[in-house]
Amino acid sequence: QNPFLKALIFLGFYAGLVGLIYSTDVGHVYGQDALKASVVGGLIFIASFVQFYANHPISFAHNGRSLLMYGAVLLQVSLVRLCGIVVDLLPALSQTPDTSRHFLFLLIPYALAPMALSVLLGRRQAIFATIFSAIFGCLIIEQSLLFDFLIGSLLAGVVAVYATHDLRKRGRLMRAGCYVGLVSLVLALMLGHIPFAADLSAMSPRTVGVQILTVLLVGIITAGIVGGFLPMLETLFGITTNITWLELADLNHKLLKRMTIEAPGTYHHSLVVARLAESAAERVGASAIQCQVCSYFHDIGKLIKPGYFIENINPEDNPHDDLSPSMSVLVIHSHVKEGVDLALKHKLKMPVIDVIQEHHGTSLVYYFYRRALDKQEAVRKLVEEGKAREEDIPEVNEEDFRYPGPIPQTKESAIISLADSVESASRSLDKPTHSKIEQLVETMVSMRMKDGQLDDCDLTMRELAQIKESFTKTLISMLHTRIAYPKAAKKSDADETPPTNGNSSKRLRVIDA
Repeated sequence: QNPFLKALIFLGFYAGLVGLIYSTDVGHVYGQDALKASVVGGLIFIASFVQFYANHPISFAHNGRSLLMYGAVLLQVSLVRLCGIVVDLLPALSQTPDTSRHFLFLLIPYALAPMALSVLLGRRQAIFATIFSAIFGCLIIEQSLLFDFLIGSLLAGVVAVYATHDLRKRGRLMRAGCYVGLVSLVLALMLGHIPFAADLSAMSPRTVGVQILTVLLVGIITAGIVGGFLPMLETLFGITTNITWLELADLNHKLLKRMTIEAPGTYHHSLVVARLAESAAERVGASAIQCQVCSYFHDIGKLIKPGYFIENINPEDNPHDDLSPSMSVLVIHSHVKEGVDLALKHKLKMPVIDVIQEHHGTSLVYYFYRRALDKQEAVRKLVEEGKAREEDIPEVNEEDFRYPGPIPQTKESAIISLADSVESASRSLDKPTHSKIEQLVETMVSMRMKDGQLDDCDLTMRELAQIKESFTKTLISMLHTRIAYPKAAKKSDADETPPTNGNSSKRLRVIDA
């Protein structure tokens, strides 16, 4: 990331904040002038910078996410100033200071930045924005509203964040807006910005109705604005929300439909990998829906030459029998590049493309590497017997039999990589039992660790243990064996009909379960 651009983002935020402070006619904080308010704002900005760097290193490292975070906070503070201008321009509200003060409190969209960042970046980043947008907003709000504004911003922001946590449906966004509106209404009643029933004599019922409707509509309209701008923000900042992941999970995508016809074995393999990865991601707190979707598409490159991959090969007509190990491994390696090409052509999300590139990492295609070594040894024996020349011995380089990489860079990519290897190996199990499956999972994960395939992801040893436990549990449920029914000797056609009495039917149901 460009450090100059990062510095420009943070300096731009502070310049915008100072501009907002000087644009107010209040011009003071705790009795100080606008210049001193700007100094206070600078100190708060430094505190926010340190917190952002220490607690959100991933977002800090990306200029796009830094821009989104501080841009949302600046927008939130700007809306406070904009609402103040709107209230001042309304003749009906500017006649009495109390009326304008009350309506300003009701009109501010406290939850806009927290709600948007909660959906786009997550709960922790949204809480950060809630706290600092409330503090920065105090620099430009009129002093009589200082306490009420701070409480309203924090409360509405926290409600918005928790109401949109792990959001998967757009309808829940509007529900979150209703929650924010109701909480803001209760707070406005408690702080006296909307009169209780005993105070209605001082105001007309129509005015009170407008105030109640305003505070409710602000929450709902805020949610509507966030929902409307989400697709644009996702594209602009390269972020994929759970809502979009859920839309991508549709198995009717044209690539997946092609796979069901042209590579049915690969399609089934991808579904099983998705189930394994999804369950494991839930255990370690990674994005389960992202793992599910990326697993569906991780092997789409096999659509180019489906008949060269084991899950689609007819054992009686194996095309690799006519190829040298070096040619076979080139075909196997090619499905990664071809998968990326297909993903780009069909405009799949970058996290999907990353998984396609990373799910094999730099691992060794051991089967063909072993075949190459066996062939080398066979030619060497012929040389010893005088039936071949020394130069006929093929050179075998292990690096030529490794995938180009890179190795997995995220938890989700690492989980899918492990699930892929475990699922492929599990198909070789004869009469799978709990102990066999557990040993298989342990072996495959250990091999990946020793080979350095997990060095760049953020998985801890504790999380790896949870992933192995999840894989074992899921595979046991998928590969469980059914009890073989004893075949009775045929006596007549009547004997072939299942028993119909209650006891026998009950016994069959128990066995089948």
